Amino acid sequence: MVNSLIFKNETEKLLNYLYESQKDNIEAAAQTMAECIEKGGVIHVFGSGHSTGCAIDLAGRIGSLVPIHICEPADCVIFRKVSFEEFTDHTNVFERKPGVAQFIYNLYNIKPNDIFFVLSNSGINGIGIDFAASAKEHGHKVIVITSMKHTLAENSRHPSGKKLYMLGDIVLDNCGPHGDALLETDDIEKVTAVSSICNNAIMQSASARTIEILQQHNYVPPVLNCDENHDKNLKDKYKGRI
Repeated sequence: MVNSLIFKNETEKLLNYLYESQKDNIEAAAQTMAECIEKGGVIHVFGSGHSTGCAIDLAGRIGSLVPIHICEPADCVIFRKVSFEEFTDHTNVFERKPGVAQFIYNLYNIKPNDIFFVLSNSGINGIGIDFAASAKEHGHKVIVITSMKHTLAENSRHPSGKKLYMLGDIVLDNCGPHGDALLETDDIEKVTAVSSICNNAIMQSASARTIEILQQHNYVPPVLNCDENHDKNLKDKYKGRI
């Protein structure tokens, strides 16, 4: 049987395990984020497919860190690097192609002190692997969020045979199950995906710890707070980069 209470209980168990098993990696990510901000850097977040939602949740909201930039595959269309038809081709899925990530990287005003989060639940598709590789080739630290259970159970779709976690300076396991769905049913298929919940828990926790670290360093955290002048000044500081 599947119901909302079972989902709640199983999700709580999963999150408790995540926080216990990933606490050192979350701390390492937060330390890297704080160092980046203190040096005037920007935190770029890249996710394809459903992972894009985590980046959107992280930036541009009251209480969020300002120097966060969302890198989106769709920007290739907006900046006319690929056609809309190519981007939406279901027979040759865009996010699974190797070689297009460099187009995305080159769209943005990226500085030496910037760092990158790259999210992919499976960690096997070409675009995420290529994007992480591009960032590393340019000397940036890369923090990966992926499901290790999923990625270790699948073959890479990248010509190199690499998977995303292999490119991370820090690797955060979202601890989700292979295939993402959490609950067993009486049928063959499992239900209720949890990767978005787990990814958001990781990112928001890392952000909270980053803010704490900045305060400990007597550095005023660049956070949106509903004050129009304050928020405008912060956005102007990072204009053209976020």
